[in-house]
Amino acid sequence: MAKNISFTLRFWRQNGPKAQGYFDTHEMKDIPDGTSFLEMLDILNEELIEAGKEPFVFDHDCREGICGMCSLYINGTPHGKTERGATTCQLYMRRFNDGDVITVEPWRSAAFPVIKDCMVDRTAFDKIIAAGGYTTVRTGQAQDANAILISKEAADEAMDCATCIGCGACVAACKNGSAMLFLSSKVSQLALLPQGRPEAAKRVKNMIDKMEELGFGNCTNTRACEAACPKNESIANIARLNREYIAAKLAD
Repeated sequence: MAKNISFTLRFWRQNGPKAQGYFDTHEMKDIPDGTSFLEMLDILNEELIEAGKEPFVFDHDCREGICGMCSLYINGTPHGKTERGATTCQLYMRRFNDGDVITVEPWRSAAFPVIKDCMVDRTAFDKIIAAGGYTTVRTGQAQDANAILISKEAADEAMDCATCIGCGACVAACKNGSAMLFLSSKVSQLALLPQGRPEAAKRVKNMIDKMEELGFGNCTNTRACEAACPKNESIANIARLNREYIAAKLAD
């Protein structure tokens, strides 16, 4: 049965990457438990604006669990996950109890500077992807479906890796601020397919160099990234990334 809940919301305020941040609080009253978390934040902003206060800034786009823009750290967990495979926009207020204190923070990483409040700059991920360069694929008329033989196992695994949405939950969850799960998924989706092999060695070296240049930490196999990933990416990808990198360096 649907019910309304009331709770205290603690949300992060920060006017930029160099500004001093702080927690603001607001009492939320009689919120239907069928309300999504982002809809609840919309209600918060309506109340703040009516009170003559500045609205709370947070990132969102599709609200369908596809884009990963809803990058919020809720009660100490990326995307506020209480179950595997969900983004913030797929979190509903029924997951919380009447009288709770809910704390909302931004992704905390040196590579993700705060733009304002809980909106962070994740262009570091775009720079890693750009460092990977291109793939040698002929353009023009599509090739025959059987021209490049790929096993179903490899195709399925490559597709699983390609489901990474680059939300940054792995970085936020990692005590080292590592981007290895993201990077390994992007490397793996090409390394598993013959179309990605010609530039594989150059790609993995350039992407790892760029990741280190941007200030991400290294992986120490705590698996926090895997637990936080809304698309259930596996740390087996990190093992593949390491093999690809070692092989590329030995070839040098």
